[in-house]
Amino acid sequence: MNDSTLELAVIGAGPVGLALALHAARALPKANVTLFDARAADKDLSADPRTLALSLGSVQSLQRLGAWRADLAQPILEVHVSQAPPSTTALIGGWLGEPELRIRAVDEAVPMLGAVLGYGAIVGPLQSVWMQAERREPQRLHSRFGTAVAALKNLAGGVEVDSGIAERFDLAVVAEGGVFGAQNRMLPTEPVRAALQHDYGQTAWVGRVAFDAGDTPRAPGVAFERFTRHGPAALLPLPDGQAALVWCVASADDPVRELSDAQRVAVLNTIFHPAVGRIASVTPLKAFALGLNAERTLTDGRTVRIGNAAQTLHPVAGQGLNLGMRDAFELVRALAKNADVGAVLRRLEWQRAPDRWAMIFATDFLARSFTWKLPGAGAARGFGIAALQALGPLKSAIARQMMYGSR
Repeated sequence: MNDSTLELAVIGAGPVGLALALHAARALPKANVTLFDARAADKDLSADPRTLALSLGSVQSLQRLGAWRADLAQPILEVHVSQAPPSTTALIGGWLGEPELRIRAVDEAVPMLGAVLGYGAIVGPLQSVWMQAERREPQRLHSRFGTAVAALKNLAGGVEVDSGIAERFDLAVVAEGGVFGAQNRMLPTEPVRAALQHDYGQTAWVGRVAFDAGDTPRAPGVAFERFTRHGPAALLPLPDGQAALVWCVASADDPVRELSDAQRVAVLNTIFHPAVGRIASVTPLKAFALGLNAERTLTDGRTVRIGNAAQTLHPVAGQGLNLGMRDAFELVRALAKNADVGAVLRRLEWQRAPDRWAMIFATDFLARSFTWKLPGAGAARGFGIAALQALGPLKSAIARQMMYGSR
């Protein structure tokens, strides 16, 4: 097998699937690449409410693909993590200082730690570049928008993709993962085969907030995360001066659901660090169930899962999309180096394992810590935050992990 005969199916035209298809089109110049997605190619993506945080590594990947829209992005120049009262200041303040962690791009000698974009601002440019490539090389690049894949069946040395008609490919990459609450309905038809599967019993409320115009101007490009007794809450800076809100709370005793927008604003102003400034308004919020699905293996015969199809993470670290982007690029890089698809897939597991499982276990540990009823759990989190701020080399190592993953 070599790239002149490789027939590659990419299932899912979200950010990860499109990035993989584009990278494969360039790195495997003789391979045939077919992209499947159930949505229509002309579907308006601007109304999608999701706001995504990209790491610096993901930004650089989009730049290499020619799909980066700097005019639609808000660079993240600093990440500020803190814990809401009751704090641990009285216990540790004299030694380690206020329990807050500040990671700054300038300290890491990089132009940004990452960037914040709307879902459509990522997918739209990627799809545009892909379709331009398809028009240039229609003999080997193919789109099947509006075509749902119903099932996959492994064959000897290949895989059958059923999208109404059965077609044989040498490799199928599933990048259509969806959100945790809907994943039992995702491809293939049986439930997700997860090594780790856990419902955190938490809900993420997602929307946008605007700030008081008369308030002291905030430093631009700061992403705030606040650990509360209910769960983590985050504000991601947006280009228009507003911020994207991700507010995680317990589902069984949800303190957000029955509140009016005005009441939500009042509560948010008691949650976040004073450096955020005063929140003036919040859009209607949308709720998502939170849980973990992590596949035992990325590969099954000639089928590979990447992105949310391989691992769905809690948003506490904002790393799910970035891990999926690394999955995509590492898979194509391996295929470009080795013409033996079977050998590539056999090695893929251990090549991706350090990055995958380090991120899976870290986010799972943090997410579960908010459900612990142990005395002192909050104090332990505060201690950890303050300790990281005090230990410069360790803080820098974590920053590099967030930007680029495990290398």
